[in-house]
Amino acid sequence: MSQTLSQLGENAVLSRLLPLLPANDALLVGPGDDCAVVARNKEWDSLLKTDVVVEGVHFTPETPPPLIGRKALARALSDIAAMGGIPEHALITILVHPSRSIELLEGVYTGINELAAQFGVSIAGGETSSLPYDGLVINVALTGKVETNRAFLRSRGEPGDILCVSGPLGGSFPSERHLTFTPRIELARALVQAHVPVKAMMDLSDGLGTDLPRLAQASHCSFEIDFSSIPCHEGCNVRQAICDGEDYELLMAIDPTSCDAALCAQFGITPIGKLVSGRGTTLPGGWVHFCA
Repeated sequence: MSQTLSQLGENAVLSRLLPLLPANDALLVGPGDDCAVVARNKEWDSLLKTDVVVEGVHFTPETPPPLIGRKALARALSDIAAMGGIPEHALITILVHPSRSIELLEGVYTGINELAAQFGVSIAGGETSSLPYDGLVINVALTGKVETNRAFLRSRGEPGDILCVSGPLGGSFPSERHLTFTPRIELARALVQAHVPVKAMMDLSDGLGTDLPRLAQASHCSFEIDFSSIPCHEGCNVRQAICDGEDYELLMAIDPTSCDAALCAQFGITPIGKLVSGRGTTLPGGWVHFCA
Protein backbone atom coordinates (compact mmCIF):
# COMPACT_ATOMS: atom_id res chain seq x y z
CA MET A 1 0.00 0.00 0.00
CA SER A 2 1.34 3.41 -0.97
CA GLN A 3 2.45 5.70 1.86
CA THR A 4 1.77 9.42 1.96
CA LEU A 5 4.45 12.02 2.56
CA SER A 6 2.87 12.87 5.93
CA GLN A 7 3.12 9.23 7.00
CA LEU A 8 6.82 9.11 6.10
CA GLY A 9 8.15 12.54 7.15
CA GLU A 10 11.01 14.45 5.54
CA ASN A 11 13.91 12.20 6.56
CA ALA A 12 12.24 9.04 5.28
CA VAL A 13 11.19 10.77 2.06
CA LEU A 14 14.79 11.80 1.42
CA SER A 15 16.09 8.30 2.19
CA ARG A 16 13.83 6.99 -0.57
CA LEU A 17 14.73 9.65 -3.14
CA LEU A 18 18.45 10.31 -2.67
CA PRO A 19 19.70 6.87 -3.79
CA LEU A 20 18.00 7.51 -7.15
CA LEU A 21 20.13 10.56 -8.00
CA PRO A 22 23.01 10.21 -10.51
CA ALA A 23 26.48 11.72 -9.97
CA ASN A 24 29.82 12.08 -11.74
CA ASP A 25 33.47 12.22 -10.70
CA ALA A 26 33.46 16.00 -10.18
CA LEU A 27 30.81 15.73 -7.45
CA LEU A 28 32.80 15.49 -4.23
CA VAL A 29 29.89 15.77 -1.76
CA GLY A 30 26.37 15.08 -2.91
CA PRO A 31 22.93 15.15 -1.26
CA GLY A 32 22.79 14.99 2.52
CA ASP A 33 24.93 17.96 3.51
CA ASP A 34 24.13 21.68 3.69
CA CYS A 35 25.58 22.19 0.18
CA ALA A 36 26.90 20.02 -2.62
CA VAL A 37 30.66 20.29 -3.17
CA VAL A 38 32.04 20.14 -6.73
CA ALA A 39 35.70 20.08 -7.79
CA ARG A 40 36.79 23.39 -9.36
CA ASN A 41 40.58 23.85 -9.40
CA LYS A 42 43.68 23.51 -7.19
CA GLU A 43 42.66 26.42 -4.97
CA TRP A 44 38.87 26.20 -4.69
CA ASP A 45 35.97 23.79 -4.62
CA SER A 46 32.53 25.00 -5.71
CA LEU A 47 29.47 24.97 -3.44
CA LEU A 48 25.94 24.50 -4.82
CA LYS A 49 22.78 25.19 -2.85
CA THR A 50 19.07 25.61 -3.55
CA ASP A 51 16.46 26.66 -1.00
CA VAL A 52 12.81 27.65 -1.08
CA VAL A 53 10.41 29.73 1.01
CA VAL A 54 6.66 29.17 0.77
CA GLU A 55 3.86 31.46 1.88
CA GLY A 56 2.07 29.90 4.83
CA VAL A 57 5.13 27.83 5.80
CA HIS A 58 8.09 30.22 6.01
CA PHE A 59 6.24 33.55 6.08
CA THR A 60 2.67 34.87 6.21
CA PRO A 61 0.72 36.90 3.62
CA GLU A 62 1.16 39.91 5.92
CA THR A 63 4.98 39.71 5.96
CA PRO A 64 6.56 42.83 4.38
CA PRO A 65 7.85 41.88 0.90
CA PRO A 66 11.45 43.06 1.52
CA LEU A 67 11.67 40.71 4.51
CA ILE A 68 10.33 37.84 2.41
CA GLY A 69 13.04 38.39 -0.19
CA ARG A 70 15.69 38.85 2.46
CA LYS A 71 14.78 35.57 4.14
CA ALA A 72 14.76 33.68 0.85
CA LEU A 73 18.38 34.60 0.15
CA ALA A 74 19.50 34.48 3.80
CA ARG A 75 18.50 30.83 4.16
CA ALA A 76 20.72 29.83 1.25
CA LEU A 77 23.55 32.01 2.55
CA SER A 78 23.29 30.24 5.91
CA ASP A 79 23.99 26.92 4.19
CA ILE A 80 27.04 28.36 2.45
CA ALA A 81 28.21 29.48 5.91
CA ALA A 82 27.70 25.96 7.26
CA MET A 83 30.26 24.72 4.73
CA GLY A 84 32.76 27.48 5.58
CA GLY A 85 32.26 29.04 2.15
CA ILE A 86 32.09 32.34 0.33
CA PRO A 87 28.83 33.02 -1.60
CA GLU A 88 29.08 34.04 -5.25
CA HIS A 89 26.08 33.96 -7.62
CA ALA A 90 22.33 33.45 -7.21
CA LEU A 91 19.41 32.56 -9.48
CA ILE A 92 15.94 33.57 -8.24
CA THR A 93 12.78 31.68 -9.21
CA ILE A 94 9.46 33.23 -8.21
CA LEU A 95 6.07 31.50 -8.46
CA VAL A 96 3.14 33.81 -7.75
CA HIS A 97 -0.58 34.10 -8.47
CA PRO A 98 -1.33 36.68 -11.23
CA SER A 99 -3.66 38.62 -8.90
CA ARG A 100 -0.69 39.76 -6.80
CA SER A 101 0.72 43.24 -7.39
CA ILE A 102 3.95 44.23 -9.11
CA GLU A 103 4.82 46.15 -5.94
CA LEU A 104 4.97 42.80 -4.13
CA LEU A 105 7.68 41.53 -6.47
CA GLU A 106 9.54 44.84 -6.40
CA GLY A 107 9.56 44.66 -2.61
CA VAL A 108 10.80 41.06 -2.65
CA TYR A 109 13.70 42.06 -4.89
CA THR A 110 14.48 45.04 -2.66
CA GLY A 111 15.14 42.63 0.21
CA ILE A 112 17.08 40.21 -1.98
CA ASN A 113 19.25 42.94 -3.48
CA GLU A 114 20.13 44.57 -0.16
CA LEU A 115 21.33 41.29 1.36
CA ALA A 116 23.10 40.29 -1.86
CA ALA A 117 25.04 43.57 -1.80
CA GLN A 118 25.99 42.99 1.85
CA PHE A 119 27.58 39.63 1.02
CA GLY A 120 28.93 40.36 -2.46
CA VAL A 121 26.46 38.10 -4.26
CA SER A 122 25.51 38.71 -7.89
CA ILE A 123 21.89 38.05 -8.93
CA ALA A 124 22.64 36.28 -12.19
CA GLY A 125 19.08 35.60 -13.38
CA GLY A 126 16.24 33.25 -12.63
CA GLU A 127 12.67 32.47 -13.66
CA THR A 128 9.11 33.60 -12.98
CA SER A 129 5.92 31.59 -13.32
CA SER A 130 2.27 32.00 -12.42
CA LEU A 131 0.67 29.83 -9.75
CA PRO A 132 -2.81 28.38 -10.41
CA TYR A 133 -3.78 29.21 -6.81
CA ASP A 134 -3.18 32.25 -4.63
CA GLY A 135 0.24 32.25 -3.04
CA LEU A 136 3.93 33.09 -3.36
CA VAL A 137 6.93 30.75 -3.59
CA ILE A 138 10.56 31.88 -3.96
CA ASN A 139 13.41 29.52 -4.77
CA VAL A 140 17.05 30.61 -4.54
CA ALA A 141 19.83 28.65 -6.26
CA LEU A 142 23.18 29.87 -4.90
CA THR A 143 26.78 29.08 -5.76
CA GLY A 144 29.81 29.62 -3.59
CA LYS A 145 33.38 28.53 -3.11
CA VAL A 146 35.55 27.11 -0.36
CA GLU A 147 39.23 26.28 -0.22
CA THR A 148 39.96 22.89 -1.80
CA ASN A 149 39.25 20.03 0.62
CA ARG A 150 38.40 22.51 3.39
CA ALA A 151 34.59 22.38 3.36
CA PHE A 152 32.99 21.69 6.73
CA LEU A 153 30.84 18.55 6.41
CA ARG A 154 28.32 16.94 8.73
CA SER A 155 29.99 13.54 8.46
CA ARG A 156 33.47 13.93 9.96
CA GLY A 157 32.64 14.17 13.65
CA GLU A 158 34.11 11.64 16.08
CA PRO A 159 33.33 10.50 19.62
CA GLY A 160 34.70 13.04 22.08
CA ASP A 161 34.29 16.05 19.80
CA ILE A 162 32.80 19.03 21.62
CA LEU A 163 29.43 20.26 20.34
CA CYS A 164 29.04 24.05 20.19
CA VAL A 165 26.46 26.51 18.93
CA SER A 166 27.15 29.99 17.63
CA GLY A 167 24.39 31.84 19.48
CA PRO A 168 21.17 31.69 21.50
CA LEU A 169 18.24 29.62 20.28
CA GLY A 170 14.44 29.68 20.44
CA GLY A 171 11.54 32.00 19.72
CA SER A 172 12.48 32.77 16.14
CA PHE A 173 8.93 33.06 14.79
CA PRO A 174 7.20 35.12 17.52
CA SER A 175 10.19 37.49 17.63
CA GLU A 176 10.40 37.56 13.79
CA ARG A 177 14.13 36.84 14.00
CA HIS A 178 13.53 34.24 11.28
CA LEU A 179 13.07 37.22 8.92
CA THR A 180 15.98 39.38 10.09
CA PHE A 181 18.81 36.99 11.08
CA THR A 182 22.29 37.53 9.70
CA PRO A 183 23.81 34.42 8.07
CA ARG A 184 26.93 33.35 9.96
CA ILE A 185 29.30 33.63 7.01
CA GLU A 186 31.71 35.94 8.83
CA LEU A 187 32.09 33.49 11.74
CA ALA A 188 32.45 30.48 9.44
CA ARG A 189 35.18 32.21 7.41
CA ALA A 190 36.99 33.16 10.61
CA LEU A 191 36.98 29.49 11.68
CA VAL A 192 38.40 28.47 8.29
CA GLN A 193 41.09 31.14 8.28
CA ALA A 194 42.14 30.38 11.86
CA HIS A 195 42.37 26.64 11.05
CA VAL A 196 40.10 25.79 13.97
CA PRO A 197 39.71 21.97 13.92
CA VAL A 198 35.99 21.93 13.24
CA LYS A 199 35.27 18.28 12.50
CA ALA A 200 31.59 18.69 11.49
CA MET A 201 29.19 21.60 11.06
CA MET A 202 25.69 22.49 9.88
CA ASP A 203 23.22 25.33 10.27
CA LEU A 204 20.24 25.10 12.62
CA SER A 205 17.25 25.61 10.36
CA ASP A 206 14.91 22.90 11.63
CA GLY A 207 15.82 23.18 15.31
CA LEU A 208 18.48 21.57 17.50
CA GLY A 209 16.14 18.65 18.19
CA THR A 210 16.02 17.74 14.51
CA ASP A 211 19.39 18.95 13.24
CA LEU A 212 21.73 17.61 15.94
CA PRO A 213 20.57 14.01 15.38
CA ARG A 214 21.20 14.53 11.66
CA LEU A 215 24.78 15.64 12.29
CA ALA A 216 25.37 12.80 14.74
CA GLN A 217 23.92 10.21 12.36
CA ALA A 218 26.03 11.52 9.46
CA SER A 219 29.11 11.17 11.71
CA HIS A 220 28.04 7.68 12.91
CA CYS A 221 27.88 8.91 16.50
CA SER A 222 25.42 9.60 19.28
CA PHE A 223 25.55 12.68 21.50
CA GLU A 224 25.31 13.80 25.09
CA ILE A 225 23.87 17.24 25.88
CA ASP A 226 24.08 19.40 29.00
CA PHE A 227 20.63 20.97 28.83
CA SER A 228 21.58 23.71 31.28
CA SER A 229 24.30 24.94 28.90
CA ILE A 230 22.04 25.48 25.87
CA PRO A 231 21.90 29.26 25.24
CA CYS A 232 18.32 30.53 25.05
CA HIS A 233 16.98 33.82 23.74
CA GLU A 234 15.39 36.00 26.42
CA GLY A 235 11.90 34.76 27.23
CA CYS A 236 12.56 31.25 25.83
CA ASN A 237 13.00 28.02 27.75
CA VAL A 238 15.25 25.09 26.87
CA ARG A 239 12.49 23.15 25.15
CA GLN A 240 11.79 26.10 22.84
CA ALA A 241 15.51 26.41 22.13
CA ILE A 242 15.56 22.76 21.10
CA CYS A 243 12.28 22.56 19.19
CA ASP A 244 11.36 25.94 17.69
CA GLY A 245 13.73 25.95 14.69
CA GLU A 246 14.61 28.67 12.17
CA ASP A 247 17.48 29.98 14.34
CA TYR A 248 20.10 29.81 11.57
CA GLU A 249 22.93 29.58 14.07
CA LEU A 250 25.78 27.14 13.42
CA LEU A 251 26.11 23.79 15.16
CA MET A 252 29.66 22.44 15.14
CA ALA A 253 31.72 19.56 16.51
CA ILE A 254 35.27 20.63 17.44
CA ASP A 255 38.30 18.51 18.31
CA PRO A 256 38.37 18.33 22.13
CA THR A 257 42.10 19.04 22.31
CA SER A 258 41.46 22.54 20.89
CA CYS A 259 38.01 23.44 22.21
CA ASP A 260 38.78 25.30 25.42
CA ALA A 261 37.31 28.38 27.10
CA ALA A 262 39.70 30.71 25.27
CA LEU A 263 38.69 29.42 21.84
CA CYS A 264 34.98 29.62 22.69
CA ALA A 265 35.38 33.19 23.91
CA GLN A 266 37.41 34.18 20.84
CA PHE A 267 34.71 33.03 18.42
CA GLY A 268 31.63 33.61 20.59
CA ILE A 269 30.53 29.98 20.60
CA THR A 270 28.96 27.96 23.43
CA PRO A 271 29.74 24.30 24.23
CA ILE A 272 26.57 22.29 24.87
CA GLY A 273 27.76 18.68 24.89
CA LYS A 274 29.79 16.16 22.94
CA LEU A 275 29.60 13.39 20.39
CA VAL A 276 29.79 9.89 21.84
CA SER A 277 29.78 6.28 20.74
CA GLY A 278 26.96 4.04 21.86
CA ARG A 279 23.77 5.36 23.39
CA GLY A 280 23.46 9.09 24.12
CA THR A 281 20.89 11.78 24.89
CA THR A 282 17.40 11.78 23.36
CA LEU A 283 16.03 15.17 22.32
CA PRO A 284 12.46 16.27 21.63
CA GLY A 285 12.15 16.85 17.89
CA GLY A 286 12.19 20.13 16.03
CA TRP A 287 10.52 20.93 12.72
CA VAL A 288 9.97 18.06 10.24
CA HIS A 289 8.54 18.84 6.80
CA PHE A 290 5.43 16.92 5.64
CA CYS A 291 4.54 16.09 9.29
CA ALA A 292 3.27 19.49 10.46
